[in-house]
Amino acid sequence: MTYKLTTYKTIRGKKEILETQKKKSTEAIIYQDDKPAFFVDCFDLQTESNIIMNSLVLCQQRSLKAVIKEIAAKNNVNLSIKETPLFVLKSSYELKEMELPPLPENWLN
Repeated sequence: MTYKLTTYKTIRGKKEILETQKKKSTEAIIYQDDKPAFFVDCFDLQTESNIIMNSLVLCQQRSLKAVIKEIAAKNNVNLSIKETPLFVLKSSYELKEMELPPLPENWLN
């Protein structure tokens, strides 16, 4: 899948964030230890872990961030969703082809 690697220049320096090309509230790139590791799409009902995420996020009306935070705490892993900095001096991007797996199912149970 093709993602957008955006480089933001801020007061604190450069920040690179891997993003989906079209931002959707039901899709996210999950970082593990500050590196892109997983891709979640709550409407992808072909993948078992995405079906479970659909139930956790959409059916229970919770935010994707809250669910990821809970999964990280329960499994003792460092998971996060990166956001665009509030104050950006300049940004640039490049398209990057990567294959990110869905979250492991055993983390979601």
